[in-house]
Amino acid sequence: MEILPGEGVLLVRVGETRDAVEARLGPPAHPGIAARSVYDTEPRLVVDYDEDVVELVELGASGDGGEQATLDGVQLTFRFMDDVVAELTALGHHPERAALGYTFRAGFTIFSTGSRSAADLDPLATPDDPREIVEGVGIAPAKYWMD
Repeated sequence: MEILPGEGVLLVRVGETRDAVEARLGPPAHPGIAARSVYDTEPRLVVDYDEDVVELVELGASGDGGEQATLDGVQLTFRFMDDVVAELTALGHHPERAALGYTFRAGFTIFSTGSRSAADLDPLATPDDPREIVEGVGIAPAKYWMD
């Protein structure tokens, strides 16, 4: 699923109302808390609201064989973080290290929560292999990430 930096994805855009999102996608599969809705799309879609207006769109890694988040032909999720950062940098995106990954001024972040290991992508990886896997992408206007 192609991301639109600073805007969201084709299915959900920052600034849309909850009513507009639910009219398009139906009710969330996992309503969770009032400010967050989770949809069982491929990849999984998480929508955060600020007073019923989309504030943040997140895509999770689908794992081996599933559809992944992409940007300009670069697969973002379910890949090694360093490889993704190198390819995005080559395309002119400028990463800034963040707590769980990297933020890009274009209006997105890539992150790892540490729930996957390098062995998920590299069968020769040792248990102590430190390579991070991009497990998700967050999309919001640049000011969201830089504040």
